[in-house]
Parts: sequence; C-alpha cells; structure tokens
Amino acid sequence: MSQQLPDVQASSPDVTVGLNRVGVTGVEKLVKLGRRDRDPIVLMAEFEVFVDLPSWRKGADMSRNMEVIDETLETAVSEQAYRVEDVCGDAAELLLEKHDYTTKAEVRMEADYVTHELTPESEMATQSTATIIASATATEDGTSEEIGAQVTGMTVCPCSQGMSAARARETLRSMAVEDEVIDDFLEQMPQAGHSQRGHATLTVESDGAPEVDLNELIEVARDSMSARIYNLAKRPDEDHMTFEAHKDAKFVEDCVRALAEGVVDRFPDLPDEAIVYMEQSNDESIHQHNAHAERVAKLGDLRGEVATESTGDD
Repeated sequence: MSQQLPDVQASSPDVTVGLNRVGVTGVEKLVKLGRRDRDPIVLMAEFEVFVDLPSWRKGADMSRNMEVIDETLETAVSEQAYRVEDVCGDAAELLLEKHDYTTKAEVRMEADYVTHELTPESEMATQSTATIIASATATEDGTSEEIGAQVTGMTVCPCSQGMSAARARETLRSMAVEDEVIDDFLEQMPQAGHSQRGHATLTVESDGAPEVDLNELIEVARDSMSARIYNLAKRPDEDHMTFEAHKDAKFVEDCVRALAEGVVDRFPDLPDEAIVYMEQSNDESIHQHNAHAERVAKLGDLRGEVATESTGDD
C-alpha cells in the first residue's frame, strides 16, 4: 500500500498574503481552428494560465493547471473549435471548476496566423502573418472573452514630411515656379518623410465571445497605418507601398485614432459595453527609441467621440 504524500501546496504560507495571478506561461500546444466549408487551420499556440490565490493557501496546483489545458485543447482539436477565444473560455471555466479555492481564472493565447492575398500592383500571390491574441477571464459571475490581433505595416512621419515639403516649396520658388503650380505639385506628389515599421494591436472583449470576425479585425488593424506591407513585392508593388504611405503620413497617435474609427465603422452591432484595446508601436528609423500610443475604452465611448468628430462639434 502506497503512502499518502502530503499536499504541501494546501498548507498555510509563512506570510499570509493573497496573490492575484499564479500559474504557468509558455505552454505550447497545437490548436485546430475549424472553418466552415474549408479545411481547418492548425495553429501552434502559446498559452498562459492563471488563477488567484487566497492568503491562507501556500501554492496553486500547477500540475492541475496543465491537466486542464491539456484536457481543453485535446477537446478543441477533436471537435474543431471555430473561435480561439472559446478555447480560452472553456479552459478558464475548467480552471475555476477544478480549483475550489480560487475566485478568478485567466487564460491567454497567442499564435501566428497566415492570410493569403495578392500584391497591390503585380497581383502576385503572397502571404501575410498576424499574431492572434485571445484570452478569457472566468469568475462566478460569468466569463468574458477577448479576441484580436497584432499586425505589421508602414507609417511615415508627418512632421518630417512637412519639412521636406517646405524645402521643396523653397527650391521651386527659387526656380521661379508659380505658387499655384507648386501647390498643385505638392498636392499630387507627397514629399519624403522618414518611415517606420509599425505594429498595430487591436482586440475586443465582451461578456461571452465578442461578435466579431477575426479576419475583419485584422483588416481594420492593417488599414490603420499609412500603408500595408507585403512579404513579396515586385518593383511596381514597392512603388505603390511607398507612394501610398507618403500620401497618408500618420503619427502613432493618428494610427490609434484610425483603429478607433475603424472599429466603430466595421462593427455596428457590437454592444456599447464591449472593451476595445488599441495600440500602435513604431520602430523608429531615425532614433534608437520607439514611438508608442494606446487607448482602452468602451465601444460606446468611442462611438460618441467618433460621432462628435464627424459632426465637427467641440
């Protein structure tokens, strides 16, 4: 007869302080994402799972957390989940069930996601990669889920471009070009500005699964920057990207506001209580630091702000 081992984690800690999040990170699992009338997508996903810990308990059951993740993901693979956020939600609810001492369970997942498209001018087939971001938080009051993505694009600095335009105007005037012609030229031919590789992050969170399509969120995020970029690009495509980016120069702040406008326009049926997270981070080309801006808001608040902007009210 085997000896019963003591449950050290269930004992009292030396310092009775509760903890908000205890769990495991860096858990890699395959997730099969079903698509109606199409072959499923298999994702290599990385998970984080957490529970809160009361002050009277020494530790969480790490092996039990892994058991829940394994059980949930095996079910998701066999049944082909259609929403990655539901995989997180199922896992969070199982965590809550299996840990009788916790009041909140959290699961977060990230995975690379490939989309197929054509280049803008040469129309050659290519692929783009986005990072899927999904999470869920389960409590006794219910489960909230989050879905979104981070994408890469191109931005051009309006300030730098403005200085180039001023230099061009001065040069053309010295060549006796009329101001009307100069204005017309600068309107049609945007001037140089230093460019950055930009990273836009957009997620939506709601009670239950947000009624949004992941691919539409990715489209909104890609359109928020000065121009889209493509892994494959012939010379006409490079020219297209460069021209489009300089025609729509944006600060990081402008990109976040474009995310807000895009969400409001694209998802009219989402509830006002949905939480929208928007972030833009640019790898600066003329500095060693990066530029960053973000906003977290209820969708109803964003709708009010965007509507005010469109009517021109103060």
